[in-house]
Amino acid sequence: MAPIVPLATSSASVSRPPTTILPPTAETPSFLITSANKSYKHQYANIYFVRLRILRDVVEENARRRWQGIKGDPVLVPKVLEVEKSQLCYIVGTAYMDMPLKPNVMEDIARDNSIPPPPPLSKFYSPDDNIMLEDESGRIQLVGERIVGARLVTGVIIAALGIETPTGEFEVVDICYAEMAPQPKQEVEAEAKMDVDAEPQTDTWIALLSGLDIGSTSPADAQIQMLVEYLTGEEGGPKEQVSAAQISRLVIAGDSLAPVVISAKSDSFEEKEGKKGRRYGYDATSFSPHPTLSLSAHLLDIGRTMPVHLLPGETDPSGVILPQQPFPRAMFGAVSTYGSFSCETNPTYLRIGSETGSEPTRTLLVNSGQPLNDMFKYVPSPPNTPLSLLESTVRWRHMAPTAPDTLWCHPYFSADPFLISQTPDLYIVGGQQRFGTKMIVEKGEDDVEKRCRLVLVPRFADTGTLVLVNLRTLDVKCVKFGVKGMSGSSDDRARAEPDASLPSTQLNPKPPT
Repeated sequence: MAPIVPLATSSASVSRPPTTILPPTAETPSFLITSANKSYKHQYANIYFVRLRILRDVVEENARRRWQGIKGDPVLVPKVLEVEKSQLCYIVGTAYMDMPLKPNVMEDIARDNSIPPPPPLSKFYSPDDNIMLEDESGRIQLVGERIVGARLVTGVIIAALGIETPTGEFEVVDICYAEMAPQPKQEVEAEAKMDVDAEPQTDTWIALLSGLDIGSTSPADAQIQMLVEYLTGEEGGPKEQVSAAQISRLVIAGDSLAPVVISAKSDSFEEKEGKKGRRYGYDATSFSPHPTLSLSAHLLDIGRTMPVHLLPGETDPSGVILPQQPFPRAMFGAVSTYGSFSCETNPTYLRIGSETGSEPTRTLLVNSGQPLNDMFKYVPSPPNTPLSLLESTVRWRHMAPTAPDTLWCHPYFSADPFLISQTPDLYIVGGQQRFGTKMIVEKGEDDVEKRCRLVLVPRFADTGTLVLVNLRTLDVKCVKFGVKGMSGSSDDRARAEPDASLPSTQLNPKPPT
């Protein structure tokens, strides 16, 4: 009889590093809609007024520093309608894209109900688009090569330098934005004092996930089961188990459930009432609770080993307007009894701190992708990419400028919650077709660098990709789960990584012996 060879084991510790969620601050507010602001009687124009009022001073100050001393001595004109012809000046206002292909709610209302609406367009951009700049006084059209080549969408607060033409248009020669918001000095200073030679195996990581799409017609059940086993330390060898043990939290950025497909059958009321097998108010012939039960089971397996943060997304059974409110915890069964399971808003801020104090506090800004997907319809691609557009939102200090124009949002009266008042350490967007990441750096007035790591999380059902971020160094790596011949393993989009230097791990099921 051949001797029994013991399995290889790792001598390294496999205990998870403890982290904690810190309470929100004034710069990282909650997106919960409470009784104090839950009102639908206000006009959406209030959001634009508040946005312009808050960002106007910042943009004006940046413009003053940027254009001070240039030839022509441009002056600030307080109102866009007070511009004088042939005088070099700059104006501040809200960009508005006049686009023929953009949906028009008035046309939708006027359309005959018997005519089905056209399918939604993948792009609003066209060569016939016009760019306007507006404030409380009125609106003026912007022209010129500089403005045509700019990356702009409706709702962005900008300063435009130029001259009014004889035809009443404003020819732009340069543009200025608000740039990156302030970042807490103590976090940056704490990071600068860290030991750069620390052991990588002692670092704390967080896992990012999006687009499980449970309940779709072509589910990625095998990849999802491999994902659960990896996160719980049951997949792979000692090396993978040590890597999984460094993950302190899981953030699921939307689209966990596939959209419900409504049956085309048109039963009469009497027929529906006469059907048997109805429980808890739904008809089992047209609705199945299996996707929710399956998601709940996976969350329970993961929730036993690490904290989980779950955000709603576009395809999830949640409200369509932003900010989407948290899922009811009761719909997820046993995992809802765990204090480590959190249902978050979309978008949401998460402030993660180390219980030992050995690592800096990290601020995460997470959303499920609707703002970025909507903005991407406004710009030509190429040359624009989702990653470049996401970088622009940080410099605009606004995560969803197209709300409420083409992106549905709550009618806030005295606030614009989508303003970025503090530059996050991690800016995470789910529901994307491809993975992408970039570190953007800007030096402030006191020569302290502001840094923000951008992460695009691809849909897991299409790519089988799990994204991991190091909380100490903000490095990023991917773990891919694939089953040959099944969804999420052979999709070329999963391999189109903008940053080829990022490490990646491929996990495949072992062949049967």
